[in-house]
Amino acid sequence: MEIKAADVAKLRKMTGAGMMDCKKALQETNGDFDRAQEIIREKGKLIASKRADRSATEGAVVAKISADGKKAYMLCLACETDFVAKNADFIASANSILDIAVENDAADIDSLKATVVNGQTVETIVTDKSGQTGEKIELAYYAKIEAEQCVSYIHMNNKLGALIGFNAPISEEVAKDVAMQAAAMAPVAISKEDTPAEILEKELQIGREQARLEGKPENMLDKIAEGKVNKFLKENTLLSQALVKNNKETVESYIKSANPNATVVAYKRFSLND
Repeated sequence: MEIKAADVAKLRKMTGAGMMDCKKALQETNGDFDRAQEIIREKGKLIASKRADRSATEGAVVAKISADGKKAYMLCLACETDFVAKNADFIASANSILDIAVENDAADIDSLKATVVNGQTVETIVTDKSGQTGEKIELAYYAKIEAEQCVSYIHMNNKLGALIGFNAPISEEVAKDVAMQAAAMAPVAISKEDTPAEILEKELQIGREQARLEGKPENMLDKIAEGKVNKFLKENTLLSQALVKNNKETVESYIKSANPNATVVAYKRFSLND
């Protein structure tokens, strides 16, 4: 059976697969579009299976704020090569999945993967992308925050992003500065109070061992370690960090100068390079 170029183009538009893959699928099914789509989807699963041991270390990080500004969403669609990551269709796919997350207000990555759109789960849609690109494609990260005012920042290379939520209104400039600070400086938490206990314990252990190697008295190790932890927290929690654009003030004081009642209450960050 002769396969017309228009049919190949139609199947490509329906599936996003390459022209040759579409032509082969139509030839194999004698022009049956439904079966051809299934073959392309099956190919995507096969590629995903074959490449399961590959590392999807490239990709696109995208973010979106809800219409009322009180929710923010961010995800990373990962792939194997920078070539695919920079492709406009790939970035559009990442944004379309993010739109699904926003529309369904997905709470976490598992609920997003399970969301059904036009009879397909998001997880299946992502797997199908493997068939279209020939690379391992996966949903590497997803996060959602809620606050009185939310802001996002995505670095220009689409490999790094941050979400910040404030408890009170603040100027767009200050909000963006804080989001950029979080993206650039990678704080472990908003403040000492919400720093995970395992991080604090790990830093205490490191502090004790450093003091011991420096020959400090055994009865002083805990006190010295606590001092090192306090220094760590000052440098690695968002509100205590020195402001990048003016290191003579902290992020917290910068926020308070804009609105004395405002502070950061939600924070998420993701980098493909971490």
